[in-house]
Amino acid sequence: MWQLAHDSAPEEFGDDALAAASEPVADSEAPVEGSGKLVATSIEDKVRFFEREFEDDIRLPESEWALMQSVLLRLERVQKVVGHGNFNVLAFDDALKFAKRYNSVGEFTKRELDFIEKVFFTEAADYGFLGEKVSHQLTDRIAKADTYKVPYSGHFLFRGDSLAYYDKLKKDIGSNIILTSGIRSNVKQMHLFLAKAAASNYNLSKASRSLAPPGHSFHGIGDFDVGRVGWGARNFTDQFAETDEFKRMQDLGYVQIRYTQDNQLGVRFEPWHIKVV
Repeated sequence: MWQLAHDSAPEEFGDDALAAASEPVADSEAPVEGSGKLVATSIEDKVRFFEREFEDDIRLPESEWALMQSVLLRLERVQKVVGHGNFNVLAFDDALKFAKRYNSVGEFTKRELDFIEKVFFTEAADYGFLGEKVSHQLTDRIAKADTYKVPYSGHFLFRGDSLAYYDKLKKDIGSNIILTSGIRSNVKQMHLFLAKAAASNYNLSKASRSLAPPGHSFHGIGDFDVGRVGWGARNFTDQFAETDEFKRMQDLGYVQIRYTQDNQLGVRFEPWHIKVV
């Protein structure tokens, strides 16, 4: 389990600081403590200001930064060997086999494997992610027979409800809507989460406000993301909620978003994330 890690020793609160912290929150900002980090007065603050740092955020200890980068690099090498599409559904045991078989990847070390297990089995709520854990074993496998590779997308969907849902959405919205992310195995989610943590200056709490920790992603059991053709990375921003495609989805009546603007899970608003399960 990771402990609370500050860049510097936390400041003691005097009367003035306590008074400031108790002031009503302005519409445009959450309270700020002396260190410049925000002080959350509710879970909504963290949902709204997901890109900011909060005073109770959990940061990976500096002693493990290099180890995390080593794991991230090895996962990226596995992805290069198997291909981006296949990496989306790759099981952990198969990732280990590829790593051992290909010199360009190299076998995972014991320290790397211990770190991966630590990330997977640590309670995500300890660093602020309050969503449900849907995969309880790192080695959980996605059966190939249960998946369908969506043409020209590089992504897979589960046959049955997920694929039928996507086909109906395409029929109702039209060709301007595309699949931007489908099934994600624990390996894929581990890679995404560690990359987000690295980009967040090793702040696990901040990373988890934008990306579910491995084992907690509903992409592993049925959810998927959609976007607007030609929009690229903007499909993963609040701007997608302003598109005609999103507005038409809301008008359909049957489309539900996994992480809404008022969610109580500590996750940013994700208008692109379709709730299937």
